[in-house]
Amino acid sequence: MRDLLKLPKAHLHLHFTGSMRHATLLELAARDGIALPDQLVEQWPPTLSAADEKGWFRFQRLYDVARSVLRTEDDVRRLVREAAEDDVRDGGRWLEIQVDPSGYGARFGGITEFTDLVLDAVRDASAATGLGMAVVIAANRTRHPLDARTLARLAGQYAGRGVVGFGLSNDERRGSTADFASAFRIADRAGLLLAPHGGELRGPEHIRVCLDSLGADRLGHGVRAAEDPALLDRIVEAGVALEVCPVSNVALGVYSDLTSVPLPTLLAAGATVALGADDPLLFGSQLAGQYATMRAAHELDDAQLAELARMSVRASRAPDDVRAATLADIDGWLATT
Repeated sequence: MRDLLKLPKAHLHLHFTGSMRHATLLELAARDGIALPDQLVEQWPPTLSAADEKGWFRFQRLYDVARSVLRTEDDVRRLVREAAEDDVRDGGRWLEIQVDPSGYGARFGGITEFTDLVLDAVRDASAATGLGMAVVIAANRTRHPLDARTLARLAGQYAGRGVVGFGLSNDERRGSTADFASAFRIADRAGLLLAPHGGELRGPEHIRVCLDSLGADRLGHGVRAAEDPALLDRIVEAGVALEVCPVSNVALGVYSDLTSVPLPTLLAAGATVALGADDPLLFGSQLAGQYATMRAAHELDDAQLAELARMSVRASRAPDDVRAATLADIDGWLATT
């Protein structure tokens, strides 16, 4: 079996605070005297389940605590640089990191100022590591849809200047997805990739809403499309990519174990699948770990793993030269013995 750390790949589903290294979380919390819950210290990685709203609330509380340790511009730059370093170690050639500026704006001078900071940090980290990077700005579905419209306009202002997409995150069981359609129309007019979360905590019926109301180009997760063959055929025909995050699916209680993640069903139908780590800080698994777990759980051979890596590149917004070089290097990885 070839080394998965050396398999070139793109990373399309990584949340900003969730990308933080555990050691960095502990260091920054100690610096400012922030008391962390045991689940982020001795019991890390935490035992999580989002099978009900109370479970999601516990998950969200841990995420919010982790976000609170980011106090300075240097903290933000460090997080981005370390996320890039971790992806490079895992064979990453392109990273689209997802961030909701409204969760950080109050501390960093506003959502525009924070977005400027993140994009500057991304440019520096990319130059230092050689990793191609871009940003997906995501609205929070637990906030008012008008807030999402503000973020969509913000994302549109940075289209072509480091922002490549617009998303919708948080518990997909909350609120009405269709209410965010106007925000996605704003992002679409700006030429941004549309990548809402859907099809993890809710099933095929919510995926349809993401397709019909939001015009999704990619689905954050989307794994539960496997439950509806007609829907899956529609996704394949439309070329909608699925950002599948196996370790988080199991950690949140969507599936009982990694062998239950229906990756073979998705692939057999011809779906485009890009494996992602989601929130390594909370799930304890980085990008290459997703490939390793699926290799073990479903006995994937190296040709299948190489095709997963190719799909991640094709589904990305990486520049043409980055795509071509990465695809050639994937072929090179598969040609080695």
